[in-house]
This record gives sequence, C-alpha cells and structure tokens, in this order.
Amino acid sequence: MADSLVVNSKLKEAVKGLDLRMDSSLGEAVNAKINAMLKDAAERAKSNNRGTLRPYDL
Repeated sequence: MADSLVVNSKLKEAVKGLDLRMDSSLGEAVNAKINAMLKDAAERAKSNNRGTLRPYDL
C-alpha cells in the first residue's frame, strides 16, 4: 500500500477543529498508522478464515 489513504486537507480541517495546527509530516504518520491497522486487521480476518475485513477486526 504505497499510496496515501489520507486526504491532508481533510486532516488539516479536523485538526483545526480541535483548535490546533498541523505539522507537515502528520499526514504521513496518520497514513502509516492506518496501514498498520489494516495489516493487523487483515491478519485477524485471515486467521479466522474470512476474506472480508469487518469493523471489529480493527
């Protein structure tokens, strides 16, 4: 998963809504966290013999 799953402009809006500013590398860190979560969720689904990710896999 090389492409970014994060829309930086939306992330910036969300952070601004928290009355904070966003560091320029935050988007990359959030993207890495999401990719790690998806990888872990995929492992859980596969270990349960499923081919579908479900919310509780997260």
